[in-house]
Amino acid sequence: MERSAGQELALAPVQDWGEETEDGAVYSVSLRRQRSQRRSPGEGPGGSQTPTPAADTFLHYRTSKVRALRAARLERLVSELVSGDREQDPGFVPAFLATHRAFVPTARVLEYLLPPPPPPPPPSRVENKKTEGQDLSFNKNLRAVVSVLGSWLRDHPQDFCDPPTHPDLGSVLLFLGWAAPGSAEAQEAEKLLENFSEEPEGKQQEEELLVTWAGPPRAQSPRPDSPEGFVEEEEGPRREGPDLLDFSVGEVAEQLTLMDVELFSRVRSCECLGSVWSQRDRPGASGVAPTVRATVAQFNAVTGCVLGSVLGAPGLAAAQRAQRIEKWIRIAQCCRELRNFSSLRAILSALQSNPIYRLKRSWGAVSREPLSTFRKLSQIFSDENNHLSSREILSQEEATEGAQQEDNPPGSLPSKLSPGPVPYLGTFLTDLVMLDTALPDMLEGDLINFEKRRKEWEILARIQQLQRRCRSYSLSPHPPVLAALRAQRQLSEEQSYRVSRVIEPPAASCPTSPRVRRRISLTKRLSAKLSREKNSSPGSSPGDPSSPTSSLSPGSPPSSPRSEDRHLGPPASPGPQGPSTKLPLGPDLSLTSPRIPLPGQQSSEARVIRISIDNNHGNLYRSILLTSQDKTPSVVQRALQKHNVSQPWARDYQLFQVLPGDRELLIPDNANVFYAMSPAAPGDFVLRQKEGTRHTPSASAS
Repeated sequence: MERSAGQELALAPVQDWGEETEDGAVYSVSLRRQRSQRRSPGEGPGGSQTPTPAADTFLHYRTSKVRALRAARLERLVSELVSGDREQDPGFVPAFLATHRAFVPTARVLEYLLPPPPPPPPPSRVENKKTEGQDLSFNKNLRAVVSVLGSWLRDHPQDFCDPPTHPDLGSVLLFLGWAAPGSAEAQEAEKLLENFSEEPEGKQQEEELLVTWAGPPRAQSPRPDSPEGFVEEEEGPRREGPDLLDFSVGEVAEQLTLMDVELFSRVRSCECLGSVWSQRDRPGASGVAPTVRATVAQFNAVTGCVLGSVLGAPGLAAAQRAQRIEKWIRIAQCCRELRNFSSLRAILSALQSNPIYRLKRSWGAVSREPLSTFRKLSQIFSDENNHLSSREILSQEEATEGAQQEDNPPGSLPSKLSPGPVPYLGTFLTDLVMLDTALPDMLEGDLINFEKRRKEWEILARIQQLQRRCRSYSLSPHPPVLAALRAQRQLSEEQSYRVSRVIEPPAASCPTSPRVRRRISLTKRLSAKLSREKNSSPGSSPGDPSSPTSSLSPGSPPSSPRSEDRHLGPPASPGPQGPSTKLPLGPDLSLTSPRIPLPGQQSSEARVIRISIDNNHGNLYRSILLTSQDKTPSVVQRALQKHNVSQPWARDYQLFQVLPGDRELLIPDNANVFYAMSPAAPGDFVLRQKEGTRHTPSASAS
């Protein structure tokens, strides 16, 4: 294809071409167009003539076929690690190494990856010549395996941590001992084993650090039925040293940023996977995702500091309490300037919580300028359009840094870049949980859905990129501020609301009180999002009050709350269950893909439900996507598949919806579950065996 430069075609660089199946594996095929400039017909072969005008320059488009593995069995996926074309599919190896723990343990991967030692060489020279080609191929595969192990050991060392003997790392060392003795990979494995042997002491130091950053100062135990008990406790003996708000705005914001940077830099990306993070509330899962839990604890500690400092002294006058609110607004603004979106979100969530929001006299005494700043900052985390505003701002911060790097002339020293940003991790956690819920782990033919892992890797790669950029912060600990942060009294959700009602008894609201988001369950957000995407009309808009996703925004013009002071409680952790999180369906997650079990585009609705099995394995819930066309047998079958229970037993189960008040609703055997369920109740279900069945299902504990 040739066109003049003035008539260049607007062609997409990559176009989807379809799928190919080869040896039981499914590949996605795309066509990649690359442009190469050719000289004009009048230019001589020497190429030394005067440059040809742009009008005489011709453009040549070269189209190449690119294949990417989409689904396959485990053996084929591991084989692709060694024999795959990294130029055509450079993202396969990092995506597999980062996400494999979601569908297969490390030991199983090593069984397929590590070849056995070669047999001793034969004595005959003739046989040596015959096996020369085989040895060459064997050595080539060895180099590929060693390369994969090098990336694995360097990027995901925790995959090999299995105390006390670390057998997986031992297998790697045994292989490298004969395949690549003395290599950099072998030295890396030996060093890693030494680190693991010394880990008990190092792990204790790390846990102490996490407690220092995010641990609460001490448990608060006022009498639950008496808010005055809390007041007496507050007026009792106080600690020595300055109060947290006695320090400057910059000092507090910098120390909050220092803690957030340290904790975010330690986050292990594999712990953010939806299949891992969604299991954190299971019985016996207290040790799951410790680095992510540390960031959650820090987020909750910051919100607790705000609640405690604003509500902790009930005897303050409204003007004095307004000064505390104003100072936290200035601290939030300083966090924004430091590009710390984690503490910024925590402070705003606390100020937007109902115990502080309802203090009409205190908000009435807040100056106009801080109130305007508060509303502008709140717009950053508006939940409209899947938190589009905060996503765009974070992308702009990253793009600004990249542009500064590109502006440097070649050979010049890099200019001093702004450090960070520190993201709000809850957005990524919610995206990964929804990816895990919406996309199936396995496809037809018992093929592992690796396309799902690629989408997860895109999010994990961005987290890792942000972690690298956070290393550019240069902040020093300030012990007095850190001590004041830890000594700040923490208030529980119940305590904060009771104290708030003591400070200002229920009354009419103040016009200057900011608007607060209402708590909407994650399942309702998914249903509303899908309904809006599939049933949207040209005249509808995100702000339409009739839209199922229309919500209250803190940046909107204020209005009065209900007179009964409905308890909304303080914000939750930055996980997907927080009240400020919303359906994380970004542009890369298409729920209309035919590979996702959704109905067609005609007026369909869906929501996420949780289903457990009534057996002796504990109250373990699995999430599935329920559409308006799902009948009871298919829902039961998919739920059993999620629980790793034999499929032929699906007809032996009944589906019940769990209702408030220890009640249950039986879903008929051939009913449409979406319309048979109670829409007002939470989307929790339980499977029970029908009377007369004797088998005992074995639910997976993974």
